[in-house]
Amino acid sequence: MPFGIHPEILILLLIIALIFGAKRLPELGSSMGKSIKEFQKAVKNEDTAAPQNQIPTVATSAAMQTDQTEKDKTSV
Repeated sequence: MPFGIHPEILILLLIIALIFGAKRLPELGSSMGKSIKEFQKAVKNEDTAAPQNQIPTVATSAAMQTDQTEKDKTSV
């Protein structure tokens, strides 16, 4: 095969061209590219936001319980 293109890929591309038509293929490629960029941007934003939303640790839970106990004592 020239340039290492397998016949399965050529058949798949031919079927896609028949289904969508040659005129819509650039539109589909453009929209797929935009979708991938948006997805990557969203994943990157989640990664940078993850450290801000830390899971409470045992020490944090104990401190919260101490604060609540002190509030209960002062309200009585």
